Amino acid sequence: MTTKHGSDHVDINPDRAAFAHWPNGLYEEMQSDLNNGCVGSVLVSETDTMRIWHLHLPAGKRCRFHRHVNRYFWTAMTPGMARGYFSSGEIRDVEHYKGETRHFDYGDGDHMVHAVENIGDTDLLFTTVEFIDGPNAPLDVPDQVRLAR
Repeated sequence: MTTKHGSDHVDINPDRAAFAHWPNGLYEEMQSDLNNGCVGSVLVSETDTMRIWHLHLPAGKRCRFHRHVNRYFWTAMTPGMARGYFSSGEIRDVEHYKGETRHFDYGDGDHMVHAVENIGDTDLLFTTVEFIDGPNAPLDVPDQVRLAR
């Protein structure tokens, strides 16, 4: 039986050689974070159907690998340059503009594992809205990422 994935699904490449061009230690970090549900720096709001995250990446910093399993969108609050590392082994450099918004959708069993690095010289700030009432169970997130009151 062949599974038909949605357009935003990214396979986890089983071939270690596909990651040879990555910086040292990054492949091992990805392997340890395959089920990390923290798609931002701080979870600022949560309901039964959605989570709202802020992601702050100072210049030269990178967030940990994390997994997306249901539809979501993000908006860039600041312009800047980012590098994405994907579980397929691909690396993508992207220039973001203020207000840029991208939408992603995942079907049953779909996912994407990636990390984002700020390769520019200004802070990157994103707001991500993650819908947790989709076809896949939302991933757990630790209490320490929730906004302190």
